[in-house]
Amino acid sequence: MLGGFLFIYICQMVVDFQQLSDDAKVWIYPCSRKFYPQELAPIKEKITSFTTSWSESIEGDVSFQLLHERFIVFGVEEDVKITNKHLDEQVAFILKLQLEYEVELLDKMNVCFKQGEFIQYKDVKEFKKLLKNKSVNEKTIVFDNLVQTKYDLEHFWEVPIIESWYNRFL
Repeated sequence: MLGGFLFIYICQMVVDFQQLSDDAKVWIYPCSRKFYPQELAPIKEKITSFTTSWSESIEGDVSFQLLHERFIVFGVEEDVKITNKHLDEQVAFILKLQLEYEVELLDKMNVCFKQGEFIQYKDVKEFKKLLKNKSVNEKTIVFDNLVQTKYDLEHFWEVPIIESWYNRFL
């Protein structure tokens, strides 16, 4: 107690992604190419720095992952109030990365899918051609970058086309 008032400091910070609950909100930014090995450490540093300041802005624990050296994923607990200002900060950060690394990160409608051990990134029109030519089929694994929770990320992000919203193109 200080002068009759009790001050409580709530610690906001970047937490390990696995600490987030299944209901945590997620945002996925697919990169138009795999990040080069020499880019990974600086990108992780930039994401860590942004996420740290963002956690203070939103007053809650946040997390991130860089998956397959290609997908930037932010996570925030479900009960944390995210405003348009916070989302604008996130998008502004992603736009900076796009410019700096000369990649596309904001077009979530492009299709990311596995072809053997590689992850491909194609626009929908080109993806439809691949389906028509049978270069990909209903069993091809796609990434649904529109999932909204950590649970969905872990269970429905990498799925066969037939089990995804892309199945309408079959």
